[in-house]
Amino acid sequence: MPSNFLFVAAENDAILDCKAGGMGDVVRDVPRAIAERGDQVSIVVPSYSRLHQKGEYIGAVAFLFAGTSYEAELYKVKPKKEFPGIVHYVLHHPEITAGQIAHMYHHDPEEPFYNDAIKFAIFCTGVAGAIQESRFGNPDVIHLHDWHTSLLLFLREFHPDYNALKAIRFVYSIHNLAIQGIRPLRDNPSSLQAWFPDCSYELGALQDPRYTDCINLMALGIRKADAVHTVSPSYMEDILKPSKPPEFIGGEGLEKDLVAARNENRLFGILNGCNYKNIRTATTGKLFTNTISEIFRWLQMEDKKYKADFLAHTGEKVLRLMESPPAMICASVARLTEQKFYFFKNDPHSLEEILSVLQEVNGIYMLLGTGAPDYEEFFREVSYAYPNFIFTNAQSEDLIDSMYLEADLYLMPSLFEPCGISQMLAMRNGNPCFAHATGGLKDTIRHMETGFLFEGESYEEKITAIGRTFKEVTDLFLNEQERWQKIKKAAAKERFTWSSSVEEYYKELYQL
Repeated sequence: MPSNFLFVAAENDAILDCKAGGMGDVVRDVPRAIAERGDQVSIVVPSYSRLHQKGEYIGAVAFLFAGTSYEAELYKVKPKKEFPGIVHYVLHHPEITAGQIAHMYHHDPEEPFYNDAIKFAIFCTGVAGAIQESRFGNPDVIHLHDWHTSLLLFLREFHPDYNALKAIRFVYSIHNLAIQGIRPLRDNPSSLQAWFPDCSYELGALQDPRYTDCINLMALGIRKADAVHTVSPSYMEDILKPSKPPEFIGGEGLEKDLVAARNENRLFGILNGCNYKNIRTATTGKLFTNTISEIFRWLQMEDKKYKADFLAHTGEKVLRLMESPPAMICASVARLTEQKFYFFKNDPHSLEEILSVLQEVNGIYMLLGTGAPDYEEFFREVSYAYPNFIFTNAQSEDLIDSMYLEADLYLMPSLFEPCGISQMLAMRNGNPCFAHATGGLKDTIRHMETGFLFEGESYEEKITAIGRTFKEVTDLFLNEQERWQKIKKAAAKERFTWSSSVEEYYKELYQL
């Protein structure tokens, strides 16, 4: 008899416009690997007041929230690609609104997580009501992703209305331990007391270890799930130790909870997979053409008007490259955040050194991404200063595919990396990576065999290693092409398949 799974997440890249990061890829790909084994999967994400609009209305879900009767609407939605055994749902409620980040998350600098915590609390309670009403059948396993969904574990443990949750196995995946969803326990409209005023609970299961008057939703997931999952083995080992930034990013204050989970045999590090079939393919020779096409498109968009001067400046540089192609192309595609580019922004000399080395060999560095305003501004300033730095401050799937295909070297200088998908996508195209030896990058790249790693004991040693190792890699590209081609071929042959990862899921996480 097939097993029945329910995935609950904030993102799902199997449906249109529902992705901000790697979580969306995982929630898209893991159900496909499960369905290939003959089991059934339902996936539910918030509608964000937009994803339900072309969906099939399934029914209303009634529940109590903030001492008031709420009614959410459940919709079945069409995915980008149909796969047997998988059904996609969104839950709509007018208070679950779209934020500024990827039209999903809110940016609340003055009171972090204020808006998101409210809407994900509503989402979790609505999903709990739908499970209680058997809207997703009878799940054998519920797989939760990051802090946005951990309140389902609170409802299972402490809320008398959701007894149906108690018989189900809950798995909790950590995608970004640094973002923990910390909110007050009481005396705030966005607090546990405001959401569930009549619910009694065990304080120790919820408290943040540093701010004892707050609930830590990431910690809740770690403490109360039947199995806790990190997305690479090395990252699991990292987060058992205290952070010592910037030299080392570890458990981010939750290392004691993670050690306890490991001691209780609930913590597992299983590497994410990568999709190797039914993939978008780029056409060789379109990298600069695609860049110019996208720049013209963005220049016509109202929300890009304030960047018009910068877009035109970028276009001029790309037109010159079309007339006189570079000898070496380096590339990165990433969210512009501290995690991804701390080394460059905190120590601009490390980026300038890379650009200077590339300038000597007629090379360029192309970066595509959006993110934190201060990081966007930093990279725009570098682009004005360096003619061989091409910063595309926007998003485009066609351009991203061309960058993965046509770059000679993919740069991934992450401060920390739970798993990383970009290095796998680059390697899939035979594009070796230059990366920091941390977390999932260390688990997927073999130095001087399938790519290149820099490392150091101290922050200063890491910064020095960036320039030194990059110079060695550039020399290899210029002077030892036979060896370079061997590394390219080895990178292209690497396979991090979801079928292998999900085999481990069944054994360790799902215990089926």
